[in-house]
Amino acid sequence: MRVGVNVPNYGPGTRPEVLRRWARTVEALGYDLLTLSDHLVVTPDVAAQYPAPFYEPFTALSWLAGVTERIRLGTSVVIVPYRHPLLLARMAANLNELSGGRLVLGVGVGWARREFEALGVPFERRGALTDEYLRAVRTAWAEEKDYRSGSIPIWVGGNSTAGIRRAVRLGDAWHPLRDLTPSGLRASVQRMNTVAGELGRPVPALAPRILLRLTDSPVTGADRRLGEGSIGQVVGDLETLRLLGADTVVLDPFLGDPAETLHPQTAWSALATVADHWNLDSRP
Repeated sequence: MRVGVNVPNYGPGTRPEVLRRWARTVEALGYDLLTLSDHLVVTPDVAAQYPAPFYEPFTALSWLAGVTERIRLGTSVVIVPYRHPLLLARMAANLNELSGGRLVLGVGVGWARREFEALGVPFERRGALTDEYLRAVRTAWAEEKDYRSGSIPIWVGGNSTAGIRRAVRLGDAWHPLRDLTPSGLRASVQRMNTVAGELGRPVPALAPRILLRLTDSPVTGADRRLGEGSIGQVVGDLETLRLLGADTVVLDPFLGDPAETLHPQTAWSALATVADHWNLDSRP
């Protein structure tokens, strides 16, 4: 099982030199994947959680590809209805080629209604548009012979039944996002297996993005989220996910306060602790 990190590409402390340090830090620690999030217009509903500056993920990942060597680069998640599918297909194919085949394309339907309005995209059709556009992206890749786009894995986000069905129909992996409890994820994995059987489709890989919140003492209670608690609990969660068949787990150290981006050293310390206890460099 591989382990990655979702890096904040937004907030008051985020600048090019900080993103560069993030990338070099997580690569040096032995993490396998670096992902960035996606918003194009920082409308009030977006700004409440992810204030400006917000670096567009394909642009930022293309730059980070040049300052890293090994680590995979991904989106968690690009909002599919925001871009014409042929533009999305070309941007992804170009980034994959320029980075030496390191791209992972995490995708989602989006949630910020006012951002949809600002972009002139019908919010109510976001699910149908995502399905239509993902099919168009795959068709464009199949017809484009000049790029190694066929090797780009598509991770479909969304914790709902609709998201799971989309992952089974159109994705290489299911990529549930944050706030996941151990029991809730196990139930969702079983639901995914059931859906795959109903649709006669292969079960997609499991690639969750979980919280990373280290505490001095264990967190108790049935509502404890994966990745939350003592280092022993977090390592235990990673082992649970490995036994559940996870291909990759993405750790998200952003706890919700934009001011955290002013002090990335706190997140780097937590990631270093996990890397040390999980022995990233020695695991296959």
